Amino acid sequence: MAGAIASRMSFSSLKRKQPKTFTVRIVTMDAEMEFNCEMKWKGKDLFDLVCRTLGLRETWFFGLQYTIKDTVAWLKMDKKVLDHDVSKEEPVTFHFLAKFYPENAEEELVQEITQHLFFLQVKKQILDEKIYCPPEASVLLASYAVQAKYGDYDPSVHKRGFLAQEELLPKRVINLYQMTPEMWEERITAWYAEHRGRARDEAEMEYLKIAQDLEMYGVNYFAIRFTIKPLDKKIDVFKFNSSKLRVNKLILQLCIGNHDLFMRRRKADSLEVQQMKAQAREEKARKQMERQRLAREKQMREEAERTRDELERRLLQMKEEATMANEALMRSEETADLLAEKAQITEEEAKLLAQKAAEAEQEMQRIKATAIRTEEEKRLMEQKVLEAEVLALKMAEESERRAKEADQLKQDLQEAREAERRAKQKLLEIATKPTYPPMNPIPAPLPPDIPSFNIIGDSLSFDFKDTDMKRLSMEIEKEKVEYMEKSKHLQEQLNELKTEIEALKLKERETALDILHNENSDRGGSSSKHNTIKKPQAQGRRPICI
Repeated sequence: MAGAIASRMSFSSLKRKQPKTFTVRIVTMDAEMEFNCEMKWKGKDLFDLVCRTLGLRETWFFGLQYTIKDTVAWLKMDKKVLDHDVSKEEPVTFHFLAKFYPENAEEELVQEITQHLFFLQVKKQILDEKIYCPPEASVLLASYAVQAKYGDYDPSVHKRGFLAQEELLPKRVINLYQMTPEMWEERITAWYAEHRGRARDEAEMEYLKIAQDLEMYGVNYFAIRFTIKPLDKKIDVFKFNSSKLRVNKLILQLCIGNHDLFMRRRKADSLEVQQMKAQAREEKARKQMERQRLAREKQMREEAERTRDELERRLLQMKEEATMANEALMRSEETADLLAEKAQITEEEAKLLAQKAAEAEQEMQRIKATAIRTEEEKRLMEQKVLEAEVLALKMAEESERRAKEADQLKQDLQEAREAERRAKQKLLEIATKPTYPPMNPIPAPLPPDIPSFNIIGDSLSFDFKDTDMKRLSMEIEKEKVEYMEKSKHLQEQLNELKTEIEALKLKERETALDILHNENSDRGGSSSKHNTIKKPQAQGRRPICI
């Protein structure tokens, strides 16, 4: 009996240890995750689980969004997940998105994951035309997006057409101009090439710094009934509402959240935020030193490759010189042999001609000594004597010519042997010349103002001091000054591009936002969020921005 009771108690406790769960799918800007949640979980339990999974600590910017009958809503932290008006079909889907936007992304966004999620969301809103972006600024933002994805521009890798499958510009901008995709790619690539040396996080931050100045950045629009009811004659106060209760609640929720964030910015940073910023500064310094180390290694590698290429070029040149010297030597030897053989033949011919001339002279003397009895014989003998004299004269001239030719051949032989001697000397010099110069690469010493660090195996150790933090702060201030100086040049580039493509614009395709942006620019005032907000909408309904 006691055993049966114990079994029932054990089974009951086991049932209590396994609470009922439901499946939730979380969709971020670049990933999807699924979690098993308990039925009793509130919105904060699920939100904290997602943030821990992502490693996100700047939670106050984000929320979990879902859709109800074509209206967006945000998960409430103090309410059970399943008590919200969400689909009960599993998995229950929520979108992890930025709910509130920073005024200054560079100063307020600390973590790299926060910055990356904002970059992806703002980029999508610009491409989906939820944030209006002028054409020239769209091209510049596209160049930073390409830098963040592909790294530094390399003409041998990033050839023409490498952006053909990328979605980089809003369709409104593409349709507004008579430009081919190749023309857009050419202009994007021209700016992309100027961003060399920027890491992914730096390119994304530059993107956000430009996007945060756009007219509709961080603005949500709602269709409302705009009945003005002054509560005090001295103060302009108005009431408004929407035809949908959910929209009214959403507007109130966004107003409260934006006000809380506004007050948070005006207060001193909490201990947690101070720790996060300190860690971010250390991480930035570590990455900067790592980039400097990699840059030095890359420079040394490029120098070594250049030295290797130069040595290979010199070796090839020496091989070619040795080959040419060998060929010249062989030709000289062959020429010397031929000249020696020809000189010998010429000398023998000269001797033979001299011998024949002597024989002709003897024959002439013999003929003269012979007694001729008859006139005919005498005449014949005289003719023979004359012919013999002419032949002897020719033989003497030929003998003299052959002798001169023999002397010339001897001189040529002498010159050929001299050339052969010089060729052998040059070949000997090439053979004894050192092929590779001694190389003792000495690593460049680090500047004294860079914090010291040691490399052991694959691990890195850093020694940060107060002076390092001060130096880093000075460098950050210097970067801000340089950024302000570059802003003028950037604006000039944007104006240049705007002027260049203006002739290709199709005026009839301009949208209401294009016309409004141009009107603000023509009046000489900057196009800002406030100018856009004040413009009335058609059909007696006005937008409210949060």
